[in-house]
Amino acid sequence: MNCILCKHGETAPGFVTVTLQRGETTVILKGVPASICENCGEYYLDEAVASQVYAMAERAVQDGAEVEIRRYAA
Repeated sequence: MNCILCKHGETAPGFVTVTLQRGETTVILKGVPASICENCGEYYLDEAVASQVYAMAERAVQDGAEVEIRRYAA
């Protein structure tokens, strides 16, 4: 797939670190599978992975976490 952001690079499968913030909560998820642009480094999550990432972040917010660092697990 061509990168939507830079329009020059091709994406390839890999793993990224995703950082999400809401209010006072910061969630860092390591080892998230994604398609990564070889040119600019922009990454794209498929729908199932994105849903899981958001669910993990929502749990952290609900638990009142200030900073949570986790390894992604499918």
